[in-house]
Amino acid sequence: MQTRFPDSVRATASGAAVERIVRKCVHCGFCNVTCPTFQVRRDELDGPRGRIYQIKQAIETGAGLPTLRTHLDRCLSCRACETTCPAGVEYGQVLDYGRELAERAAPRGRTERLARWGLRRVLPHGRRFSALLGLGRLARPLLPAGLKALIPPTRTAGPRPTTRHARRMLLLAGCVQDALDPRINAAAARVLDRLGISLEVTAGAGCCGAISHHLTAGDEALDFMRRNIDAWWPQLQAGAEAIVISASGCAVQVKDYGRLLAHDPAYAERAQTIAASARDLSQILAAEDLSALTPAHGAPRRIAFQSPCTLQHGQRLGGVVEGLLRRAGFELLPVADGHLCCGAAGTYALLQRELSDELRRRKLDNLAAVEPQLIVTANIGCLSHLQGRAPVPVRHWIELFDPAA
Repeated sequence: MQTRFPDSVRATASGAAVERIVRKCVHCGFCNVTCPTFQVRRDELDGPRGRIYQIKQAIETGAGLPTLRTHLDRCLSCRACETTCPAGVEYGQVLDYGRELAERAAPRGRTERLARWGLRRVLPHGRRFSALLGLGRLARPLLPAGLKALIPPTRTAGPRPTTRHARRMLLLAGCVQDALDPRINAAAARVLDRLGISLEVTAGAGCCGAISHHLTAGDEALDFMRRNIDAWWPQLQAGAEAIVISASGCAVQVKDYGRLLAHDPAYAERAQTIAASARDLSQILAAEDLSALTPAHGAPRRIAFQSPCTLQHGQRLGGVVEGLLRRAGFELLPVADGHLCCGAAGTYALLQRELSDELRRRKLDNLAAVEPQLIVTANIGCLSHLQGRAPVPVRHWIELFDPAA
């Protein structure tokens, strides 16, 4: 794609990177075939190719800015287009630049700003979110069915093993996961304990920064990242093997710390090391001898796996969890359109309800069509989004290996 970016844009590292990426685009439109919002709306402006054109036009001429943000807000950041693109266009980076440009040029109205500010004040902060969730659970019996479905029932984590192995890894507990479903991280710790690995939560580490990043609060996101680096760095220096992340949405963010902090001379080198040390939980199990593991007692055998976008497109780990489940003897059922997003996408389910609900309906129709006994996934956002409407229970895949189940 030919570009005429102003010199002022090309002089910046981010602007030069975006121009390089946009020039890779060959206009083929393959991206639209795998874009969830294009599949729903059938509007070129709501597909990756159309969004790239709009961002390019805004950079070069300033035209289209009043409507640009609307179409970028509808993007799920699922990055299915990156998996599909034959030219290797790194669409996610262009999207981030376009969102920042639109935010500066066309400030949001007061109601929108307040809603997004409120999400940033609550979701990344575990204690605040837990307190509000607790209030919601108390009021759950009095709520209408639609709201009840948004509030998951309380689950107990079960016992967590103590640190007792020479091999140690660090766990990113996350900001909302332990409140919504504490059994996931506890199950991960129990499974790794069986494999001779102690999984430790590091004091001071918290939200990965993804929520702020996707809500275009860039500086705030970077502060979360720096805090995590400061917390993890001494532990890695002391021999911790890896940073283990059981939520694929957080894993893809931490793995990008090196790029996102490349401009920060105080953190750039450590950010690269942290990113290289980050592992999705599935990567840890795939690299280990699993002979000591057996499927959880009474676990259903007919399984439908909903592969999160952040796992298959963001981390390019499609097939890893599926392989682990097949090795353990589970019957993994084929799900139509498994590459498409379920509609969760972090705060998207709250800010773009109509599109999110339609994508969830389509996903659940495809999952239910194969008549599974259980749906499993790899990200707390997908799990929470699906479980309120799913015809069968929805769980994290690690629970199928949990010795305490």
